[in-house]
Amino acid sequence: MADERIRAGLREFVRERTGLELDDDADLFGRGLISSMFAMELVVRIEEEFGVEVIGADLALDNFRSVAAMAGLVGRLRGGRDGE
Repeated sequence: MADERIRAGLREFVRERTGLELDDDADLFGRGLISSMFAMELVVRIEEEFGVEVIGADLALDNFRSVAAMAGLVGRLRGGRDGE
């Protein structure tokens, strides 16, 4: 399933950067885990790993609040493309 691959990639990136194993719905901002630099790294990582462009309204903090939210953003930006 594409969504699970997206979540797994994002989960691994967050784990590498924070050293924590977090639930997909964990609020990264609420836990104080995201700095402005880390937020920029997330945007770049999402764009490079999943072949999407994050611009304008898609840069809203709520799209980066959790692994689940980021996976949803990627899914929307990819327009449901399968097999990637």
